[in-house]
Order: sequence, then C-alpha cells, then structure tokens
Amino acid sequence: MHTLERFLEWGGTKKDVTCLVISGLALIVSILDRFPLPFDAAWIAIILCGIPILLEAFIGLVTAFDIKADVLVSIALIASIGIGEAFAAGEIAFIMQLGALLEDLTVAKARAGIEKLVHLTPQTARRIIGGTEQVIPAEDVHVGDFLRVLPGETIPVDGEILSGETSINQAVMTGESLPVDKHAGDSVSSGTVNQFGSFDMKATKVGEDSSIQRMIRLVQSADAGKAKIVGIADRWATWIVVIALSTAALTWLITGQIIRAVTILVVFCPCALVLATPTAIMAAIGNATKHSFLVREGDALERLATVSNIAFDKTGTLTYGKPEVTAIQNDSNELSDEDLFFYVASVESHSEHPLGKAIVASFRDSQHRGLAAVEHFQLLPGRGVKGFVHGKEVLAGNLEMMAEEAIPVCSADLAKVTPYLNQGCTVIYLAVNRILVGFVALADTLREDSKETIHAVKETGVTPVLLTGDHENAAKHIAEQLQISDVHAGCLPEDKLKWIDIYQKEQKYVCMIGDGINDAPALKKAYVGIAMGGVGSDIAVDAADIVLVNDDIKELPHLLRLAKRMMITIKCNLTFSMTLNFIAIILAMTGILNPVVGALVHNAGSVLVIVHSSLLLKWGKRRKRYGDSQLAQL
Repeated sequence: MHTLERFLEWGGTKKDVTCLVISGLALIVSILDRFPLPFDAAWIAIILCGIPILLEAFIGLVTAFDIKADVLVSIALIASIGIGEAFAAGEIAFIMQLGALLEDLTVAKARAGIEKLVHLTPQTARRIIGGTEQVIPAEDVHVGDFLRVLPGETIPVDGEILSGETSINQAVMTGESLPVDKHAGDSVSSGTVNQFGSFDMKATKVGEDSSIQRMIRLVQSADAGKAKIVGIADRWATWIVVIALSTAALTWLITGQIIRAVTILVVFCPCALVLATPTAIMAAIGNATKHSFLVREGDALERLATVSNIAFDKTGTLTYGKPEVTAIQNDSNELSDEDLFFYVASVESHSEHPLGKAIVASFRDSQHRGLAAVEHFQLLPGRGVKGFVHGKEVLAGNLEMMAEEAIPVCSADLAKVTPYLNQGCTVIYLAVNRILVGFVALADTLREDSKETIHAVKETGVTPVLLTGDHENAAKHIAEQLQISDVHAGCLPEDKLKWIDIYQKEQKYVCMIGDGINDAPALKKAYVGIAMGGVGSDIAVDAADIVLVNDDIKELPHLLRLAKRMMITIKCNLTFSMTLNFIAIILAMTGILNPVVGALVHNAGSVLVIVHSSLLLKWGKRRKRYGDSQLAQL
C-alpha cells in the first residue's frame, strides 16, 4: 500500500496538470472523431485520470474501509467501460481529477514558522565565574549561573537582574510597543532584547523551561485541536454509493436493460458536487487577493464564514505599534510649547532609548527647525537623560530621576499626569535649570481606519475582542475609543491561548488577528488566524491561515462578507448539482438518457457550477457605489 501511495504522490501538481491537459485534448479528439486512431482516444483520459481514482478508492477501502466519492466514481468507470462507453468513462475521470486538482491548489504549503522561532533562541551566553567573563553555548547555562548581558543582546535564559539598570524590549513575549525599564530584582525572559545598559543576572529557568522554548512548544501544540473540514461530497459518499447502487440494481431488475443501470451510475457521479466547493473557494481566494489578503489555507474562508468573535491584538494591529508624542504639558511662564519641545528633543537626540528616539522623531515631523547641540550629556539608565542646551540645564526622565536630582514635583503636577497614565501613556518629566516645567506624554496611536473597521466588523454580526499584552490602562483606553466591550489585558502567549480556548469551549468560533511573535500560538489555536504581513513578524505570518499583505485593516469587513457569500455560493452549487443529478437519474431510469448523453448532461452541470463560482471573483465591486450597508444585504 505504501508503494501505491508513493506512486500516486509522484510528480506532484505538475504531473496532475500535465495529465489533465493531455486527457482534455484526448477527449476532444474522441468526441470529434476526425483522427484515425487504432483505439478510442478517450482511453488516454481513462488511463491518466481514471487509474489514480481506482487506486485511491482501492487504498481507502483496504486500509480504512473508507467509502468516499472515489468509490462511486470507480464503479461508474468500470460499468461504463464494461458496456463500451469509453468516452463517458474518460469524461467522468477527467472532471473528477479536475476537482481534486482545484482542491489541492487551495491547500497551503507546510509552515516554516517553528524553524524561524527556533532561530530566535539565543545561541550564546556570557557566564561570570570568579570575576571573569566566558562566552558559552546557551544550552550549557545552568540554574544559578551568573550571566552578563550587554546592550543589543538577546537575553539567553529566564532570570533575575542582580545589578545594573536597562530597558527591555519584550515584544517577543508580550507584544508591548514600549520598552520596559528593568533594575535589580526584576525578572527577565529569554528571547527578549536588552536595549541599552549592561546588567548582571542570575539564571532561574534554562533549556526547555525557558520562556522562548515554552513559546515554541505552544506554537507546535496549538494547531492540534483545529478541525479540518472534510469535503461535502466525501461526507455524503457512503449514502450516495448505497443509493446509486440500489437504484441501478432495481432499474436493471425491473427493466432488464443494463444500459439504463450504467447511465444511472454515470449521472450519479458527484462531479458537480465535487467541484462545488473548490471552485467557489478558488474564486473567493482570487477576490481576497485583490483586496490584499493572501489565503494560505484552503478551508480558511470556509471557517471564517462561521466565526462569531474576532480577537484583535492591539499593538501593530489596531495601533501603529510605535510610540509617538501625544501631548506636551507646559507649566512654564517663560518657555513656549515649541521651545519646551525643542529643549527636550535636543537633549534626547543623544539618547539611544526608544522613547528618546520617539520624541526626536515626533519633533522632526512637526517642527521646521533643527536641534541644538548638547553639552555635558549624561545618560542615567532607568532614569532619563540630562545635558546643557543653549546654556540651560535640561533634564528629562521619570519621577525617580526628579527625586534623585532634588527637583520638587507637587501633588498638582501629579494630578495633571494622572489622566495620561490612565490612558496608558508613558510620561517623561521635564526640568529646565532645576525647575519642573512640564512633561511629555507618549503612547502608541490608533490606526486611522481602526474605528471604521471595528464598526464595520460589528455590522457583519461578528463581536470584536481585544487580547493584548499591554497593561490594563492602555488596553481600556484603546477599547473605549473603539467601543470594544470585551477586553483582556496583560496577556502572555499562554493567556491568549487560554482565552481563545475558553471562547471555543463556549461554542464561539474565534478568529485571531495579530502581528507579533507572541501572537503565533494564538493564531494557530484560533479557528482562523489572520496575520498582519507588512509590520508583522515572519513567525506570526507563517502561523496564520490568512495574511493581510499591506496591513490595511479596513478591508477586514470585506473579507468577512466575502466568506459568507462564498458559503452561500457553495450551498447554491450543491443544491443545483444534487437537483440536476436526481432529475438525470429519473430520465436515465425511464431510458431517455444513455450513458454518453448522461455524461454530457452532468458535464454541463459542472460547467454551470464553475461559472457560478467565478462570479465571486468580482463580488463586492458595488461597495464603492452603494456603500457598506447595502453590500451587507447582498
């Protein structure tokens, strides 16, 4: 059996396409009958397309007693050949193999995301022994070892900071857009990146217990529970086989004409039934591609049509994923807002901290003058920066810095800061010549089309959910702006998996849309996973069923409507094909149809199914003319 299976798989798609082209030409030669050949050209189609069907049916029956559409097709093939109707047999084999090829083309390639995630695993670590530093393989680190991490390096194992202060980019684990300041006593996770400032740490979790290895296991296991939709023709195949054989046998016994029985088997072949789903899926995939969606799994749209909830990651999905200056509070009577922005941007221009870079970028985007030179610049890890700009001492940092520099911050100043903190902003306090003059608030900002998208998603009958690794204040602020009531903040990768599992146990099919590495397990666990391809990580993209290539999330409602329209098209195709088959059976039982005419009739049904499915390619064009509300009614 293994030899037969390897034989069928040999050559792959190229072989299948070649056989179909040759078989199609052979059937044309057969029906025209203008070329003198020593045999009926339809036999070429029978050999190239029919033999694989017979072998697959045989393997399924012997290995698992699996009665699928292949069994009925095989019976019809053999019966047609038995009464000398080679063209009918070849035509049946050709259409069935065409349907199988279309299905194969909708199946995505194997993912490479896990391998890419493995590449993120740190390869080396700096172990401190007796005051000396040794570079060793990361797998040789043991619990309790003392390690040193330099700026820009990836943290090799989970541990606790013993000395030093730094800022950690935790996007791999939490998806947070802003780096997190860390100091002695704080825990750090493997796979996260030390942005600046070296520190010493003690290893607490190593090897398979580390965070990055746990992430890899989550990605590997999350897909196990995702059900694959079986072809409808295969689901009904057992009953179709029984009904077809029974009808053919009764007709033969009653009329005594075997040709009627064979005609029944021919018209009962589920060719249009087999084509109903893959042709609609292929057309819908083509439509989705025009709207910047790359569908990587053949049944993804079929699953998407049934989702009840869409879980959005915040950072990089609903927001741009990078901090921007959202407010400047000026409490100085001597400095204008522009001057205050100028001073803080100038002193931050010497900083490597992501927040400092964000302040400088925002200044350059909004102002039309250059930055000043900074004298006596100092970087205080975990606190802020200071220096002299135009002879004035400028300090920019957090409350701890203000306290250490003996710059008073009164309750009135803190009261002004509180609303921004409640919105999830990061606040940089500003002092000029040792006097507090205000603060700068930074936050990740909403995409321009996020509000419109969430509103349109709700109109499709799908409930939006916010799953984010950001802290609660930031999550709630974004949710309020977007009118999302279901919010879960502070989610690690396993937390997102847990929430998706809870929803799906409640019979709520969940679609997850995200962009970060930390979203990869959730993207695989969800009933449908959609990744942001432009700003997203390769690992998230590889874990998803669908990829949004240009990150234009306003097209998401169109994809939801398209999936529902595709299912309507599939149901119409199935209803039509079954109705046509039963009418043809009645005509075959009465002797009106012979095998060749019967094959042509159900061939015409297959063509109509393909034409109807192709209408999906341009579906949705009326949206611009009539608007979303009218489109939702189509």
